[in-house]
Amino acid sequence: MEELASISDYPFLFGLVIGLVLAVVFWFRSVIKARVLSAEIKKLRDHLHTKFEIESADNERRKEQLDQVKQERDNLRNMIQVLNQKPTKQEVRQTQVYQKAIETMFEKSPGFAPAWQITLKEAEEEMRNAEKGIMPFFKRMTGSSPASYSVSSSSEEKKPRNRHLELEDPANL
Repeated sequence: MEELASISDYPFLFGLVIGLVLAVVFWFRSVIKARVLSAEIKKLRDHLHTKFEIESADNERRKEQLDQVKQERDNLRNMIQVLNQKPTKQEVRQTQVYQKAIETMFEKSPGFAPAWQITLKEAEEEMRNAEKGIMPFFKRMTGSSPASYSVSSSSEEKKPRNRHLELEDPANL
């Protein structure tokens, strides 16, 4: 005890001892707090890692669903194109009626076949031009097709020709 009494005689030593004791206490508290924070950081890292794994799996699942939906969309688009190209029953029936009428005309009219072949080739050429976009361009620019401006030498060909076959409606007869 005498030694403690002698320390009190020296205020510098007394302040030094008190400062060292406080430093040890604060250092000990900081070590404990560092361990607590380290454990909390480890816990948060584990939590974050788990969260990323879950989100990664969820993102993969969403990506697969997106690919599946895109594939279904493409399949449906292709199916729509195929269905749009198929003729309806009414169109098929009308085509069969026209075919039967053409066969009958070939049998009954001897001059029908050459005229039909020429008209058919002209119609095919017009359809090809329409598909290429040439006909719509001329119709927009001039208001009519380029075939109507063809130059011919005979007076018969200068008359405007009706290029479309018009059928009479049986109800009007």
